[in-house]
Amino acid sequence: MNVFETGLRAHVPSPSLATPLTHIEPSRGWGALRLREIWNRRELLYLFVWRDLKVRYKQTFLGAAWAVLQPVVTMVIFSVIFGRLANIPSEGVPYPIFTFTALLPWYYFSSSLHRVAGSVVAEAHLISKIYFPRLIIPLSGVMAGIVDFCVSFCVLIAMMGWYGLFPTWRVLALPVLLMLVAATALGVGLWLSALNVKYRDIGHVMPFLIQCWFFASPVIYPVTMVPEQWRLLYSLNPLVGVLEGFRWALLGTGSPRFTVMASSAAAVVAILVGGAFYFKRVERTFADLA
Repeated sequence: MNVFETGLRAHVPSPSLATPLTHIEPSRGWGALRLREIWNRRELLYLFVWRDLKVRYKQTFLGAAWAVLQPVVTMVIFSVIFGRLANIPSEGVPYPIFTFTALLPWYYFSSSLHRVAGSVVAEAHLISKIYFPRLIIPLSGVMAGIVDFCVSFCVLIAMMGWYGLFPTWRVLALPVLLMLVAATALGVGLWLSALNVKYRDIGHVMPFLIQCWFFASPVIYPVTMVPEQWRLLYSLNPLVGVLEGFRWALLGTGSPRFTVMASSAAAVVAILVGGAFYFKRVERTFADLA
């Protein structure tokens, strides 16, 4: 062995110092959700949420006030049309506060669903270049809407004080109810976002779907207006129990019916679990189709 060969071998790194390799393979069939992987990359999730908030209010005149303006204007219009002209009952509370209490979770749901449904297609430039848990994308769409909800919630508290209504211990149920709203938006959004990658008609269907869902939910009317024989079927709408729970927790209206709450909660769990596994099953095709 000559000196030149000896020098070359001296610079060859030993196997123990080699850089570790991570092999990324597409999932097969109904694979595991790998939620721990999402937790390990939670900083990326926070980054997506912060980016969405900055982009949404960048170069806007009113900024975060848009989160308040839309439900307030809608509340005023509904109070005139449905509260005064149509005389829809409001369970013993003023109609403006009755409808505004339901509008807040509804707007959080509808805006989150809209963001989640188009999130995968919107991030196609990232999906096709680097690997990260794809579930982070729809999760960020749901979490970003919580900021708007909190801003609007401050207006609701002010309105309650104006009407002489004050929260009681029942307000402690609000975090659970808000989680149910988020889970519903995420579950439905996971189905739609995965389908939207292959079928772009989903983007055209979204406005019509949200409009129909609005009138199928007790936003402008109480659940008591639905005939008793249809309430169990009606409560399969996940938002029925949630909106009724919001009014009970904040306004002290009638206690939520157990069958309605149980049916709505079961529907939320079924939609979320099914959507998560379906999203995970088809995510290996996102880079090719998006």
